[in-house]
Amino acid sequence: MNEMYIAILGILLLLAVFDLVVGVSNDAANFLNSAVGCNAARRGVVLAVAAAGIVLGASLSGGMMEIARSGVFVPAQFSFHGVMILFLAVMLTDVILLDLFNTFGLPTSTTVSLVFELLGAAVAVALFTMYEGGADAAQSLGAYINSSKALTIISGIFCSVAVAFTCGCVVMWFSRLLFSFRYQRAYKYIGSLWCAVSLTAISYFAVFKGLKHSSVVTPEMMAWLNNNIGLVVLGTLGVWFVVSFILQYVLRVNTLRITVLAGTCALALAFAGNDLVNFIGVFMAAESSYHIASAHVAAGGSLEGLRMGSLAEPVQANLGYLLAAGGVMVLALVFSKKARTVTETEVKLARSSGVSKERFGSCLPARAAVRWALNASRFITRITPEPVARFVSRRFQPLELSEDDGSAFDMVRASVNLTVSALLISLATSLKLPLSTTYVTFMVAMGSSLADRAWGRDSAVYRITGVMVVIGGWFTTGLLAFLAASITASVMMFGGMWGVVAMLLVAGGILVKSAYMHRRKTAESLPELNLDSPAVMRELGEASVDRLGRAYGIYRATVKALLAEDYSALKRLRKKARELNRTLEAVQEDQILPCLQTLPARLYDRGQLALRLHENGLHVAECLLTVVKAAYKHIDNNHVGLTAEQGRDLLSMSDRISACFPGLSLKLQSDGGAGIEAMMAQSGDLKLEFAQCIREHLIRAEEDVVDMRNGILYLNLLNETRAMVRHSFALLQDQAELFRSHM
Repeated sequence: MNEMYIAILGILLLLAVFDLVVGVSNDAANFLNSAVGCNAARRGVVLAVAAAGIVLGASLSGGMMEIARSGVFVPAQFSFHGVMILFLAVMLTDVILLDLFNTFGLPTSTTVSLVFELLGAAVAVALFTMYEGGADAAQSLGAYINSSKALTIISGIFCSVAVAFTCGCVVMWFSRLLFSFRYQRAYKYIGSLWCAVSLTAISYFAVFKGLKHSSVVTPEMMAWLNNNIGLVVLGTLGVWFVVSFILQYVLRVNTLRITVLAGTCALALAFAGNDLVNFIGVFMAAESSYHIASAHVAAGGSLEGLRMGSLAEPVQANLGYLLAAGGVMVLALVFSKKARTVTETEVKLARSSGVSKERFGSCLPARAAVRWALNASRFITRITPEPVARFVSRRFQPLELSEDDGSAFDMVRASVNLTVSALLISLATSLKLPLSTTYVTFMVAMGSSLADRAWGRDSAVYRITGVMVVIGGWFTTGLLAFLAASITASVMMFGGMWGVVAMLLVAGGILVKSAYMHRRKTAESLPELNLDSPAVMRELGEASVDRLGRAYGIYRATVKALLAEDYSALKRLRKKARELNRTLEAVQEDQILPCLQTLPARLYDRGQLALRLHENGLHVAECLLTVVKAAYKHIDNNHVGLTAEQGRDLLSMSDRISACFPGLSLKLQSDGGAGIEAMMAQSGDLKLEFAQCIREHLIRAEEDVVDMRNGILYLNLLNETRAMVRHSFALLQDQAELFRSHM
């Protein structure tokens, strides 16, 4: 056998391991978001329950491997070389695509990704084969491709999105009407029955979705279950009712927590049992292809004439691979930071309205949808009898803030999410309809959050935009997977070994870049601000001084670059000024304003001081950005730079304030701000200097020494510099108050 194919098999094994990691990072949201969102247990306990489901599902997984072998393409039409390149293109594309979605925290479907990657790579390899074979091989492309599978997947997407959202919304509305947000009273009477129904649905889901294709559950067992499904469901319901009754009334256990954790385990089991093919199925198909080719060569055959029709034969999965894959998935679940990012996307979109920053912006369709919903709500309110409207309103009255435990939603909604998702997936499986667990669980969660009035008027437009972004990502997944896999396969087919090396380098570069992007996004996330801590106030003051120093450093460099007409330097400085401005805006939206919304009365003065500190720093950054952009635009248009006199005037004034920054924090701590009071006395002198600069400029303009564009730029810079200095002195005055009062 050619060493090239051994190398390809080794690369596929490494890619399969990496695909398991990025795949779990993506699909973890499917089975974690309900338990994490309602704080059903500590995160470690939730992860342990999910890990148990993953290991069980992986060890019992035995079917579905045919999707990667013959579900999309017809293997009898492909050569050994063709299928190996096809599998390599699929794995490279899958790893990159899932990793990019994880980097941006967007859940997508691994099933859809795999199917369309197989389709794209198969089309590319088939076209290359037809091109090389000439007229004899120029068959219809339909002989190579199982196109009906892709069409079935697409129809499943449309149906599952609409049905899951509608069912989640309707079931949650009636559930909240039944329990209200103060569900403890109603739960005393019907809690056992509620949990029994939920656990029955989850059990049905675990058997028919999670274990249906397992080698442990024999066809005879499945046939008996199908023929006696009514009796089995009633018996399961009775058993779970007795168990729930004993747990709730005898052992005093919160059975809602049991329900949520059981649903988490069942979804994790189904994920590992069925979606495992999306991650290791391609490698196992490639390994089977290699063994088929090796046996063919050992029997005296030639690789050139070998066709891979044997891949269409039934296969029994290797238990060792399944257990190893389960172990890798558990490790990825525990240690992957991107898994948390994807989970947080769903939890934040489903949480009740709060004061924290929304993940997404707004768009025209979202604004129109909210406006339509408000009009429809007003119409329904007008035609609803007043007693009925009051009753419904009371049932949907949320808890007071003091009663909230910090959860994104309560366990009633979590149990609805898991139960409805389990039922829908089980129903589709019994009807042999393809769907994605990602699509169903996400849309059920969004429908339940809408019905639960978690999307208030202040947040609805942003939540709907987020849902549209995620759904848009789903529908572009197929197209991106198809195009990327076909391009990758084409390059490797035409380029041979050099094409394989080139695509591996490209994939490696993209993965390194996405890892850097995610690390930077994680580093930019800001912790909550606690103004009750003197240490936090001290850090806030020191950070404002540091940013002020950075601002004047950028300012001085901008004036010097403008005098030297250095275009490249101004371009770099514009980027730095924008980054400083974005940092301060992020601090305001993520830390300052949310903190002030929940600030206790005893900390009002401290909150006002923190707000003034930040606002003055933000004003300095905004003035700086205006200065840098004006200077950059002036030089970018190839206008004449500042004169030596103008540059000297601007630099002298910036020197007066920037000279104070070295050792400023130490001075504040040592003399309690007395040094700042002396600095404040200089503000009057600076006002006179600005007036003198403007007077001299007007004299030069009258003598026709200054160009008009040059003069406009100078006055603009002078005005923004004066504003910078004014806000800088205000910030320093707040610094003195901060260190006198709170240090």
